[in-house]
Amino acid sequence: MSSSPTPSEREAADKITAAREAEEQARLPYKWMQTIQDVDLTAQVPGNLKARDFDIKITKDHLRVAIKGQDPIIDGRLPHPIYVDESTWTLETTPSGKELAVHLDKVNKMEWWAHVVETAPKIDTSKIAPENSKLSDLDGNTRSMVEKMMYDQKQKEMGLPSSDEQKKQEMLEKFMAQHPEMDFSNAKMSP
Repeated sequence: MSSSPTPSEREAADKITAAREAEEQARLPYKWMQTIQDVDLTAQVPGNLKARDFDIKITKDHLRVAIKGQDPIIDGRLPHPIYVDESTWTLETTPSGKELAVHLDKVNKMEWWAHVVETAPKIDTSKIAPENSKLSDLDGNTRSMVEKMMYDQKQKEMGLPSSDEQKKQEMLEKFMAQHPEMDFSNAKMSP
């Protein structure tokens, strides 16, 4: 009979997993981070290199980043599609030399990536704490839906009807006003 791990056992296992992931990610020749909208990766490169010294190919489902004549820094199939026209790369001068930065714009803005390319070690995406976003960051439809959900939650907390329940009540009242000859004394609103 197996029993569920205790909270302290789960916490210890999570720490071991996090340490293993950190070690695997540190061994990669690049560093990467993501938001729900995009993935950014950077790699330190020799300071004498120019943009023409790189072999970079970004497609909808594949990424190749290499210094010409050398093994690739990253080369593999992306786990999810990207918008190629919105994805870019730059070469920037830093105090420690030069840094190659690649920006990938995710097609699915509702999904965390476990890795940049399918051959790289995975991270546990269930442990990602998303950044706080502002309503102004959202597109119109998403913003309206979130505002409605927030309003309905506030109404529920105060024991008041949700926006849908309010609409139903308004429709019933309008119908009752249009049909005064009908008896509505036993009318009930179903949830």
